Amino acid sequence: MIGKRLIGVAAIFLLFISTMMPAAASAESERGIMDESIYDLLVDRFNNGAGKNDIDVDTHKGNAFNGGDFIGIQARLQHIIDMGFTMISLGPVFKTETYDGNSVLSYNELEPHFGTKEELVSLVKETHKKNMKVVADFPLGNVSANHEWTKGQAYKFIPSADGTVDWDPADANVQDALKQAAVDFITEYGLDGIRLTNLEGFDDAFLNEMINAIHDAKEGAYVLTNEESGAAFDLKPSDAKMDALRQSFVRADPDSSPMDNFIDNGQMGILQFDDLTGSRFTYDIVEARMFPPTRWKVAATALFTLPGVPLMTYGTEIAVNGKEAPESHPLFNFKTDMEFKDLIGNLNELRNESETLRSGKFEMLHNEDGFLIYTRTSEDETWLVAINNTSKTVSAAIPVEKIGENKKLRGVLDGDLIRESDDGMFRVVLDRELAEVYIADEDKGFNTPYLIASTLVYVMFLGFLFLVIKKGRERRRTEKKTA
Repeated sequence: MIGKRLIGVAAIFLLFISTMMPAAASAESERGIMDESIYDLLVDRFNNGAGKNDIDVDTHKGNAFNGGDFIGIQARLQHIIDMGFTMISLGPVFKTETYDGNSVLSYNELEPHFGTKEELVSLVKETHKKNMKVVADFPLGNVSANHEWTKGQAYKFIPSADGTVDWDPADANVQDALKQAAVDFITEYGLDGIRLTNLEGFDDAFLNEMINAIHDAKEGAYVLTNEESGAAFDLKPSDAKMDALRQSFVRADPDSSPMDNFIDNGQMGILQFDDLTGSRFTYDIVEARMFPPTRWKVAATALFTLPGVPLMTYGTEIAVNGKEAPESHPLFNFKTDMEFKDLIGNLNELRNESETLRSGKFEMLHNEDGFLIYTRTSEDETWLVAINNTSKTVSAAIPVEKIGENKKLRGVLDGDLIRESDDGMFRVVLDRELAEVYIADEDKGFNTPYLIASTLVYVMFLGFLFLVIKKGRERRRTEKKTA
């Protein structure tokens, strides 16, 4: 009876302690595009889950199909979930002549190597159960010369020197057919969005018509692109910002002045170090004779804390290399060491839990030769991000007005703690090639109630153990007497 009472009192004290601990910011139940983080993959190169569709598959030939499919992605959803991503980009999934899906043969059929309609629908439904979204590519041009629309005179097209064709952007039949095909695609498979690619030749007016048609067909659908555009896409990249990221993190002690591109809070698009159409960032790192794991760890901190929507290409978690396709598109090796995966998950989780990190105000406080300090702030929170991308220990003093009165900076990655000094400054000190993300907490000095409660719980727990041991001894003595 006494033991039960002690347990009850201990539970009350534990609850009391928990109410004094900083509460994590909760993610919004209704996500918008700025709340997403994207894992970008190629179906054929992610995971082979079904042998039945392995037609002429050869994993030793870079340009051959390697066997990845919809079933394989569904089997490895937990891998993506563990890294905290909220949206999966599948790339092109239409019937195609090439493993990367770009030589499209039809906008009405799926690639048999990837799986069936039922398997894609199953993947989308399972992803939704995991509270994630799915988008896929819709190439507007550079399709196969054997595309079904090239048969007959209904659709005008322009042959290219590489053997592909581009649709005539001025042809009304082409425009109507593309809009209808995109609408049918998103509705038939229950997708959450479409990424329009190969935009060349299509003006903003037509692209806006297509974007509106997709939005009208499915409420809340995203329309993205992987190219810079003046059209009203929900999300698009900035080449200047991608170049700034690559230049500022490819090596230690860089010229990081291009990072000032992020000062414009009004332009929050896709954040990425690379995409699946060019060289991998890891390739640049190796070419610069740097160590990829170290480079990626400081780079990832920027990726998930700067303004914008982070996009990470599949295989980054194992530092996939490659100058160009197919070398840059290997079949994912899940047996490779994934130490970097945990950091991605931790950073993405911070972003998912804090609306401030996703859409708060951005201010660059320090930017000098790879040493960056910036804040993300809102009415509810202040975060300070410090990245030392240099070859030496560095420090900087941040005025109290940038953090707030009676605050302390608590590091959430390595547990660093910074308090305001007597001169009204927060002094940030970081070792070489390290990064820390700080949350500004109320600084109340020693938390006396917390210390008292913790001590009482500890004492009561020891008392409970003492009573259990004592009762056990008494029971054994009684049993010996009656034996």
